[in-house]
Amino acid sequence: MKHPTRRTLLAVIGVSAAGAIPLLNAPFAGAARVLDLDDPAKKEIAMKLVSSAENSSLDWKAQYQYIEDIGDGRGYTAGIIGFCSGTGDMLDLVELYADRRPGNVLAGYLPALREVNGSDSHEGLDPDYPQDWRSAAQDGAFQQAQNDERDRVYFNPAVGQGKADGLRVLGQFAYYDAIVMHGDGSDGTSFSNIRRMALQSAQPPAQGGDEVTYLDAFLDARVWAMKQEEAHSDTSRVDTAQRVFLRAGNLDLEPPLDWKVYGDSFHID
Repeated sequence: MKHPTRRTLLAVIGVSAAGAIPLLNAPFAGAARVLDLDDPAKKEIAMKLVSSAENSSLDWKAQYQYIEDIGDGRGYTAGIIGFCSGTGDMLDLVELYADRRPGNVLAGYLPALREVNGSDSHEGLDPDYPQDWRSAAQDGAFQQAQNDERDRVYFNPAVGQGKADGLRVLGQFAYYDAIVMHGDGSDGTSFSNIRRMALQSAQPPAQGGDEVTYLDAFLDARVWAMKQEEAHSDTSRVDTAQRVFLRAGNLDLEPPLDWKVYGDSFHID
């Protein structure tokens, strides 16, 4: 089951899904770390952690074909990162797919996706859009488009900012999970504002601060942001997952990993 854990409406706040997050600090010049979250093995862990919260499953690749309206005001939620018809990122994805595979089964829905952007409407999409999405998800080109948009809009900006702040793998993941849920922009619950709140009470390693203290402050700000919206009010993906790793001192997300989300238990060897 897909849990209602999506970002704030990008269209409403005036930020397109194409908007990148500017790095707010120069790259951290401290001691070299062995791996970052963009290492393939660590990235695989990140995908599983997010999927455990977004899809109650570690099989994130099975989610290419996922599509459902979860009743959170964002229209259809679909794919490996929960692209939404109401937030603009699904529109960007389908446009990319149409560029790479002209005449594909989803290309005809582009006018409707432009019309419903910023709303929860299904006008022009029902009744066939879900089954056509699942059909498109069998195409390797569509799967790759989902991967590329996930990285461009969410993963790469979050990891880049994490590196700039001198954070190790867990901190980079905390940033990624936050931007997946909240997006980025000028509203009070965006990723940038969550980070800004954390900086009011602690400094990241790149600014001479203690990493654990800073991550505690960031997760405190993240929990506050989640509680501002009913759809996000279950904070277990922080409380019984990210904080578990933090309390264990596992700043590099070294397996084995055990955590819970929404009461479900998960394990990675």
